[in-house]
Amino acid sequence: MDIDLKDVLEFLQMAARSVGAEVTSPWFYLQVGMVLAGAGLAFAISAAIRARIDLTTLGMGWPTALRRFMRVLVDSAPTAVFALLMALTRIIMVMSTWPSRSYLLSVAANLALAWLAIGLVTSGIRNAFMVRVISLSAWLVAALSILGQLDPTIEALDSVSVVLGGLRLTPLLLIKLGLLLMVALWLTNIVSNFLENRITRSSDLTPSVQVLLIKMIRVGLMIFAVTVAMSAVGINLSALAIFSGAAGVGIGFGLQKIVANFISGIILLADKSVKPGDLVTIGDSQGRISAMKTRYISVAAGDGREFLIPNEDLVTQKVTNWTYTDKNTLVKIAFGTNYDADPRLVCKLAAGVAAAAPRAIKGKPPNCILTEFAEAGMKFSLTFWIADPDGMDNVKSDVMLALWDAFKHEGIRVPYPVRELRVRGALPVETVVEASS
Repeated sequence: MDIDLKDVLEFLQMAARSVGAEVTSPWFYLQVGMVLAGAGLAFAISAAIRARIDLTTLGMGWPTALRRFMRVLVDSAPTAVFALLMALTRIIMVMSTWPSRSYLLSVAANLALAWLAIGLVTSGIRNAFMVRVISLSAWLVAALSILGQLDPTIEALDSVSVVLGGLRLTPLLLIKLGLLLMVALWLTNIVSNFLENRITRSSDLTPSVQVLLIKMIRVGLMIFAVTVAMSAVGINLSALAIFSGAAGVGIGFGLQKIVANFISGIILLADKSVKPGDLVTIGDSQGRISAMKTRYISVAAGDGREFLIPNEDLVTQKVTNWTYTDKNTLVKIAFGTNYDADPRLVCKLAAGVAAAAPRAIKGKPPNCILTEFAEAGMKFSLTFWIADPDGMDNVKSDVMLALWDAFKHEGIRVPYPVRELRVRGALPVETVVEASS
């Protein structure tokens, strides 16, 4: 660790002497009073201005960026009025006394102007977090520059360092790297979202290829942003060789599942075994794939639930894809009748009921066969095709209800188990009572 304590102590002593000289002067308290009075007057004037302006109708028909700029300008009215009042007060003080006796007024006016300019410049940014970060960072740099403490602060932050394997880390370097990374990743997100919209609108690409391209673009842009940010602050990427070795060990032990899911996601997108919109059954979970992420896929069950299934499970486990090559689905219904019914008439009725179903495919006629002479009655199997597996249970229910109505009309009964209990050699009631007493 490289720390120059002497320079830091000298900087703190100079700052303390400067602040002490200002605080002990009566002009300091006069300027503080003027600043407070100006702030109160600015808020009162800005409140009157905003009361006369209707923000909902301001700039109707203007471009979105210009309307946002005007809204920010109206919201920044207190800062603008305060800066104007401080500048006028500063001019009056300079004309009536020594300029040094109005130094605080000049600082207040410059800080207000800096905050106003930063707010107007960042008005085109929609990300609220980035607006706060950029505004506070820019205003802090502007404040240090106005106070004449920017260079000493930079030197103080750069004087403390830690050397790790040839890489010199300082607070200044980390601050620069953090700010650049946030800006770079924010810009990367904007570019990736723009490209994602263009890719999803392309009708020439299948859904799986679209997701694969979007993932590759996002990962590539993120790596590029991190590399550019680190190179911009002067970090030699070769100095991170020791960290890459440690990261490799961590991936080998602690990140096995994450890497496995990431690679499995790429495999799924490349072989097109599943894609967004497919109806799948994975274990006890069934639904349509609504999204494919880097680590998991989202399966919407249709009842408000969504199953988040790791990509690795789709590669290693049995998956039923109802719409892999063809959406046509065969529906099977098993039912039974008693032996009093004519099996040929039963098959004819069942086939007619299935053919009349609204969702049944007309080009593929239904089929009904007798499968078993069981103890309780005859068992049949009815099969027919529908064009889409969505709502297959509803289709089966409708066909079974229609089949029940047809059986009732023809007098065909559906068997059900009947049990008779016969007790042989039962004792008379009186004997049973006597025994129990």
